[in-house]
Amino acid sequence: MVMVFLFLILGTHVSEAYNTCPTCGSIDVPYPLSTDDNCGDPRYKVYCTNGILEFFSAAGFSYKILSINPSAYKLIISPPPIQKGTCYSSDFSSEGLKLDENLPFNISTHNTVMLFNCSDHILLSPLNCSSTSFCRQFEDNVEEGIGCKNTLCCHYLKDSAMTSHMIRIRTVGCTAYTSMVNMKPGSSFDSWTYGIELQWVPPN
Repeated sequence: MVMVFLFLILGTHVSEAYNTCPTCGSIDVPYPLSTDDNCGDPRYKVYCTNGILEFFSAAGFSYKILSINPSAYKLIISPPPIQKGTCYSSDFSSEGLKLDENLPFNISTHNTVMLFNCSDHILLSPLNCSSTSFCRQFEDNVEEGIGCKNTLCCHYLKDSAMTSHMIRIRTVGCTAYTSMVNMKPGSSFDSWTYGIELQWVPPN
């Protein structure tokens, strides 16, 4: 009886370990991430569209998944592009990135976020809006930042004191943003790793 019980327990764990979804394009989809009702855990939903793995925000905006680190329970999504000739992020209509707080994902503390085209009241915040802010390098050296040049911009490290489910933009705040992962102080724009790192709580 004991042997049967152990077999059932081990069998359950083995089936979970192999309940992984098929590779999407060039990216492996590790458990518990789920691209289909028949694989992974449906609470960890991602989408495979024409070979591109995507993460959807609570507002339904899609972000390309660049990489996944299953052992650290983390994935990196691509920041939304800033629309050409403007200083508006492509997810402006949904007020930036918003995660569903009922799902097991949150924004990690390894993201340095740059905000652009900000209103003056942001100067009352603790963000770095000085002439030495990283955002100035982005405006001056990256093609995508040209439309934001000479606007008020700031940067900040997304830390644990802030909401871990949102990077917010709006008309009365800032209208565009981008993000780097694991940015080192004093690093040059040509060494930045663009992305928004998300982490997930592993299944019980």
